[in-house]
Amino acid sequence: MSDINTYLNLINGRWQQASSGEVEASIDPANRHEIVGYVQQSSLADLNDAVGAAKAAKLSWRKLSGSARGEYLFKAADRLERRLDEIAEMMTREMGKTFPEAKGETARGVAILRYYAGEGMRKTGDVIPSTDSTALMFTTRVPLGVVGVITPWNFPIAIPIWKIAPALIFGNTIVFKPAQETAITAALVMECFHEAGIPAGVINMVTGQGDVIGQGIADHPDVQGISFTGSDRIGKLVGQSALAKGAKYQLEMGGKNPVIVLNDADLDLAVEATVSGGLRSTGQKCTATSRVIVQSDVYEAFKSKLLTRIGQIRVGPGMDPSTWMGPCASEKQYHTVLSYLAKGIEEGATLLCGGSKVQDEALDAGFYIEPTVFENVTSAMTIAQEEIFGPVLALMKVDTCEEAIGIANDVKFGLSASIFTRDISNMLTFMGDIEAGLVRVNAESAGVELQAPFGGVKMSSSGSREQGQAAIEFYTDVKTVFIKS
Repeated sequence: MSDINTYLNLINGRWQQASSGEVEASIDPANRHEIVGYVQQSSLADLNDAVGAAKAAKLSWRKLSGSARGEYLFKAADRLERRLDEIAEMMTREMGKTFPEAKGETARGVAILRYYAGEGMRKTGDVIPSTDSTALMFTTRVPLGVVGVITPWNFPIAIPIWKIAPALIFGNTIVFKPAQETAITAALVMECFHEAGIPAGVINMVTGQGDVIGQGIADHPDVQGISFTGSDRIGKLVGQSALAKGAKYQLEMGGKNPVIVLNDADLDLAVEATVSGGLRSTGQKCTATSRVIVQSDVYEAFKSKLLTRIGQIRVGPGMDPSTWMGPCASEKQYHTVLSYLAKGIEEGATLLCGGSKVQDEALDAGFYIEPTVFENVTSAMTIAQEEIFGPVLALMKVDTCEEAIGIANDVKFGLSASIFTRDISNMLTFMGDIEAGLVRVNAESAGVELQAPFGGVKMSSSGSREQGQAAIEFYTDVKTVFIKS
């Protein structure tokens, strides 16, 4: 790349400046005075170039065998693995995630690439008996064509790769718009694909504002599929635009994820899972625990253990080995979380711990929020209904398992949910009645395995599933073939 401090768009196999000539600084959330680098502030002209390149490349890429496409993914995985520490450190510097978490996410990106590289050798159809004994009838799958990938800042490697890898292996070409907050990390991942020798135009990256580049992808007539992860407000706009032009779309739009703790639960296990699921990554996960619904007989014991554990958390810069929880990813997110904390107090929730910025002069330059717990939270409160995306837990007391599930379902989202119990009857009731796409028993709500389908219900998802072998359902269309002898 031409300048180590300025990161460029990747269009048609070449690193390019935005036609506008404008760049935007990427700020370290652990120290708002430190500029990590500059990224392009692109225009629709740049997007049009990228879509044109992807369109021109789609036929030749589609005609490659699945195994040949898989070789490029294997090579990209090797390069990402070699640069794992470097790229993970950039992730930490750009969005604040602790270095061990960033390394784990980068390693997961490597694993996803290798998983989908192998998918190139799997079957893509079935032979179906015909009523005509002299005919052969079968199905095959064909790529959509040009796919737009729009991703958030909270998982700047895992989420893009779990979209890009299956799109590529099934024969699509890509126009990728990462979140501007983590566009440098995205550029380093794109370098790995570029170094792997992937043909020009097959994968393109354009950085810029969501209302320009993201909406431009959604509106572009030559983009046949859109995979989006972000807020439900923006997701609705993307879905409406895709529907208007007849494009296929896939939306993952967040959650308000409950953990239910019943009287017979292992409280130590439940506390550790609640803290990990709710506060790791500073609560900035779509599957993060947000509401903690506890049966009354164990409520006080659970609360005491939870507050003790949270009191042990060390907040600080993500590159500090002693840090357990880093800053919010950006100034905007920092102020969003603070506004929700004020709303919780205003609406009558009882603040048990935290509730403000970290009171430490050494951390004043960063976007640090104290790990926060509210109790006496009701379903009508804002902090029980809206996705906060910060280190905030809302405790809610119930008398029965059925009451707990009712409260858990009393939100517009339905992404993930977990329960802690030893009772098989309660487990089965929960698995059957909870409204969530990811259901976990005696495990934290934030846990997704790359080989399993992932997605939610209600406003968490548009209905399709990401990851695992389910990904083929979105990135391809079924073609039925009838051959008469």
